[in-house]
Amino acid sequence: MELFDLTGKVAIITGSSKGIGKAIAERLAEHGAKVVISSRKAGPCDEVAEAINGKYGEGTAIAVPANIASKEDLQRLVDETNKTFGKIDILVCNAASNPYAGPMAGIADEQFEKIFHNNVLANHWLVQMVAPQMLERKDGAILIISSIGGLRGNALIGAYNVSKAADMQLARNLAVEFGPSNVRVNCIAPGLVQTDFAKYLWENPEILEKTVEPNPLKRIGQPDEIAGTAVYLCSPAAAYVTGQTLVVDGGLTIAW
Repeated sequence: MELFDLTGKVAIITGSSKGIGKAIAERLAEHGAKVVISSRKAGPCDEVAEAINGKYGEGTAIAVPANIASKEDLQRLVDETNKTFGKIDILVCNAASNPYAGPMAGIADEQFEKIFHNNVLANHWLVQMVAPQMLERKDGAILIISSIGGLRGNALIGAYNVSKAADMQLARNLAVEFGPSNVRVNCIAPGLVQTDFAKYLWENPEILEKTVEPNPLKRIGQPDEIAGTAVYLCSPAAAYVTGQTLVVDGGLTIAW
């Protein structure tokens, strides 16, 4: 258990009122961490925090709503976490946006800008806000949820995929900068997972078949199947892992 023990650690997880972020928050709490639930709407955040507190003890989770598009909101998220728990040991950048599906020739400038603002710049902001205390303590784990889309070309979600490739490079750059202070930065690249965010993909029979048929496991993923990898990368078990992108896709990217 020591390898995956997060007792005494404090984790912020963005986009954690549902889907992959919620599953990660629940599993981090299960392994001993204090968790901060955050997404745009207060109600869903409160519900998740209350459920975690009911299962793992009062004070395990707090809810701090924040819009990742707002630098002020993100600073408040960090400030409230520090005020309540006194520190931040783990940052999971999970929240993302994708307002457009289709050929890149058809995307509006505003849509392209929103994708990069929320999927890359917001992560950069949060890291800037959180990293100084980690570097001072010489201990910390930062995790960015990317996508296998950042490893492959795709005619439907091209701009989103470009942003996810940027997240992988962001992790590599930060890992080089922060490594001497024992702060690790990694990515997870999920395949298609059954979340509300990806509903427009897995509810489409044609897209679902094209995803499942070549997949060695012959199915799409579930949010909790990403959470275990997150626990690993944020725990002592991954103490010598940094700058990496771990693919969790049922084997899709290795299939012919």
